[in-house]
Formats: sequence, structure tokens, C-alpha cells
Amino acid sequence: MAEALQQQLDAAGDDVQALKAVVTAAGSSDAESLKVKDAALGRLTDLLVKAGDAVALRSLLTELRPLFAAIPKAKTAKIVRSVIDSIAKVPNSSQLLKEVCQEQVEWATAEKRTFLRQRIEIRLAMLYMDLKDYPAALHLIGKLLTEVKRLDDKLLLVDIHLLESKVHHALKNLPKSRAALTAARTAANAIYIPPSLQADIDQQSGTLHAEEKDYKTAYSYFFEAFEQLSALDDPRAVAVLKYMLLCKIMTGDVSDVPAIIASKGGLKYAGADVDAMRAVGKAYQDRSLQAFQDVLQSYSEQLGGDPIVHAHLSALYDTLLEQNLIRLIEPFSRVEIGHIAELIKLPVATVEGKLSQMILDKKFAGTLDQGVGTLEVFEEAAPDAVYQGTLETFESLGRVVESLQSRTTKLTAGA
Repeated sequence: MAEALQQQLDAAGDDVQALKAVVTAAGSSDAESLKVKDAALGRLTDLLVKAGDAVALRSLLTELRPLFAAIPKAKTAKIVRSVIDSIAKVPNSSQLLKEVCQEQVEWATAEKRTFLRQRIEIRLAMLYMDLKDYPAALHLIGKLLTEVKRLDDKLLLVDIHLLESKVHHALKNLPKSRAALTAARTAANAIYIPPSLQADIDQQSGTLHAEEKDYKTAYSYFFEAFEQLSALDDPRAVAVLKYMLLCKIMTGDVSDVPAIIASKGGLKYAGADVDAMRAVGKAYQDRSLQAFQDVLQSYSEQLGGDPIVHAHLSALYDTLLEQNLIRLIEPFSRVEIGHIAELIKLPVATVEGKLSQMILDKKFAGTLDQGVGTLEVFEEAAPDAVYQGTLETFESLGRVVESLQSRTTKLTAGA
């Protein structure tokens, strides 16, 4: 039977229907036949992904159910997850993929395939996160945690806690995100986990440390993740390399950026993403706001498309803008806002808003006269020693009163 299937596969070529016939052929569940069917399924899914036919991939999962009844459950789980991964490769298929995952969860529940159902539910929770449906993701994660903790499946717990940390991070709930990551690390320490999963944990750790402005620690975590992903030739290594370079820029160590890019790992992933970070580093080193804006426009996909990079570069842009404004207003005691806007090449409203924010944050002393459109800069007043001395006197009097009260209490008690 296996030989006949192999001949049928060889003759099928790139014919979708012929490949489907090989995959769904009845009465062939021995090891050799399954190997041929596996090869045919791989070719079939590749062809459907190239054609962008996500609907056909969805139908394929239903058509394969008779085969699933005849093969081991582990093999079924592998095939189902493989087809779901193939659907994810089709552009703009997120909504369809969500429906497919929900269908497969229902089928796995009816068939009592607990392991497969849990894995698909994790994928569904990830999809909810990508679609920004965070309440649905957290609800599903909570249900899975309750169930998996009873089973004590450590590897699955690591995946769930890590996903929970990512969802809370997306919601900007850093305490809960850190707690979930700690739980993932605790579960991971009890078992062996694949290098790719360890890299995920390190990457999430780096992300959270970067959120707390601890860029040096974040860099060390990103470096560990990059080493592991690079060894696996994982395409995610490029994003982690960007985060490493971002950490160096945020700490002001811009001179280290060219060295990292010129290293073996940096050269391996040379491209637009790395070029974008090099240009950001150069603009920041030159303290050029115009160059920084040009870089953000030129590499909008590489910088604006990544929410982590975008958030930190926005903070970097604000810092650079403040530095430039302070440098421009330094020679003046009174200056037109329009003149500052002309020098820095930004709209007057933007400059006015930023200056008012800086005054409120006490970055410099001054006031905005919006009636005539000017900024008045005040000289910083020398601290008055009288006030400090008065406060110290009051503190001394307070200690004397407390001492007298204590003695009075003791004398009263003795009497």
C-alpha cells in the first residue's frame, strides 16, 4: 500500500487535488504509508499557503478527521498544529484562524483529546492577544491555568505563564506581568525546556527591565536570547538584535552600536532593521532632531511597526527635543516662541506645548506669555538659608516637646 501511495505522490506533482487524494486515502495507516501521507500533506499545505487559500486549509482539517481516528493521538496533534501554523502564514487570515482554532477546540473536547485542546487554546489565547482582545485572552489563560496546575504539566505551565506575562505587558500592568514571568521561570527551573522557549523567557525579561528603564540589565537578557535564537537560525533573532542596539542607545553608549553591528552575530542579520538602528544611533549621537525625524520616516516600518522599539524611541525623541530646546533658549531671558520653532523646525503649537510641559516638570524656570507669544526665562534663585534654618529650629523644638512629654508621663505614672 505504501508503494502505491508513493507512486501516486510522485505522479501528483503540484496538483492540489491529487495531493489531497494521497493524504485522505483510506485503509493505509501503517508507518510507511503515514510517512508518505506526511510528505504529501507538507507539499499540499505549502501549495495552499503560496496560493493564499486559507479556506482550503480550513476545509482540509475537517477532511482529515477520518485519518485522525486511525493514527496515534500524538501524530494527530502534530498534523492539526501544523495546518493551523500554515493558516497563520496566509496574509490577513487572523479572523479565519480564530474561527478555525475555536472549531478545533470544540472537536478536541468532543474527542476527549485534552493535550491537543490545551495546545490549541494556548494558540487561541495568543491570537486574542494579537487581535488586542485582552479580556478574552486573560479569561482563556485563567481557565487553562486552573486545569493545567491540577495536571502539574510544567512545560505547559511555562508557556501559559509566559503568555500571561505578555498579555499583562500589553495592558501596561507591569506588576502582574513580572509576577507571571516569575511563575514561568519557577516552572522552567524544575524541568528541561527547549532553547527557543528559554530565549522567549529571556526576551520577555529584557522587555520588562527596559520598561523599568533598567537598560543595562535588559541588554544582558536580550543578549542571552539573541545567542540562543542565532544558534537556532530563528528569524526572531533580528528583532532581539534591534532591542540590544536600542538598549545601548538608551543608555547613551552609542559608540558600542557599530561594534555590535560589525560582530559575527550582527553581520549575520545585516539588513534594513539593523541599518535603522544604526541611523537612530547616529542621529542621537549628533543630537540632531531633524536627522532623528528623518530616520523615523525613512525606516517607519522597521521602527514604527515594532511597538517596543516605537515606545522607547518616542521617549528618546522627547529627551532629544528637551535637550535641543534647553540649548536654544539658554542665551535668552525673553524670546518669541515662533523664533524657537523656526530654529528647531517644528510647528509653533508643538513647541509651545512642549515648553509648557517642561516648565510644569521644572526642567527650567520660566513662563509663557501667550498673549504676545513669548517665553520668559527666569534665573534660578539662590536657595534661601533662612527657611532651612527655620525648619531645623522647628525640628529641634519638636524633639524638646517630645522629651518633656515623655518625662511628664513617667512622673505621673510614679505618683
